[in-house]
Amino acid sequence: MFLLVALLSGCAYRVGMSSRSLPGGYKYLSIPVFKNKTQEVGVEVGFTNSLIQEFERSQVGKVTSENLSDVKIVGVIESVQYLPGGKAVSGDTNAPYLPTGTVLATDYRVLVTASVQIVRQADNTQIWAGTFSGERTYVSPRVSIAGVNSVNPLYNLSARRQNIESVANDMMAEAHDRITENF
Repeated sequence: MFLLVALLSGCAYRVGMSSRSLPGGYKYLSIPVFKNKTQEVGVEVGFTNSLIQEFERSQVGKVTSENLSDVKIVGVIESVQYLPGGKAVSGDTNAPYLPTGTVLATDYRVLVTASVQIVRQADNTQIWAGTFSGERTYVSPRVSIAGVNSVNPLYNLSARRQNIESVANDMMAEAHDRITENF
């Protein structure tokens, strides 16, 4: 009974999803490849593809070429950092051949920062801007007794790429939601 009264009372709350749109009500947008200010080669493609996928999925606007769009979404990957998490292993029975005071990285935190802005094509005016950050943690390559001085560099590169891709998906989903929310 209470639910029926609340629905009929005409309050400002709506049941379900509210409509979303681009700032300014534009319908056609372009998303050029993100600029990459980091030393991490190739990560810009994952960010660009993630944002395009979000807009195609939501159908808030039509992603077109730059010369047919009303606005363009310009993205910049500002930083990618790797922070090791260490564990002291001196005197550890699992690693008896390591020097005293040795600290091995047991995991890495990947921290990524990106900025996104919407620029109106007609006059190159910025109409929206935001900064996004994300992080993931992955287990570092393990050093074994048989090869104390060796680890698997392919695993490390692969783990970095997978985690950056995962962060890109989350960050661009947030960017899409913040860009298209109506106040």
